Amino acid sequence: MVKYKRVAVGGTFDKFHYGHRSLIAKAFEIGENVEIGVTSNVFASKKEGAVDSCDVRMANLNKFLASKHNNFHISRLDDPYGPTIHDENYDAIVVSEETEPNAVKINEIRVSKGMKPLDIVVLSFVLADDGIPISSTRIRQGKINQKGELI
Repeated sequence: MVKYKRVAVGGTFDKFHYGHRSLIAKAFEIGENVEIGVTSNVFASKKEGAVDSCDVRMANLNKFLASKHNNFHISRLDDPYGPTIHDENYDAIVVSEETEPNAVKINEIRVSKGMKPLDIVVLSFVLADDGIPISSTRIRQGKINQKGELI
């Protein structure tokens, strides 16, 4: 397994579920240091349904990770790209199938600025018991829980 010095992963991370856990786990598996971007309240407000505040989502992530890791930093994202388009010290980005186009765009921006492109690690969706991807939207709708079990 390739070990990168600095890996980025980002998302809304609302209703922190098994799909999120999969993304985060992969980032720690391949990265010596992990930068986790959490969408701001304004950016997250475009999602369907009531999303927990950015502070709550960041605190939930920190609580989940603090007992397992000490090699991470959590920051607020105000756009789909975050610090990856300004800081050339990233080596890879972990994304879901849904957010892969954002990673491609990040690399286009990086290359246009003379920065090296990131290695893009794409994970398949984690499926709920009904074979449909686990999502925060489905959890907010009361269809499944964070483990993907039907309600």
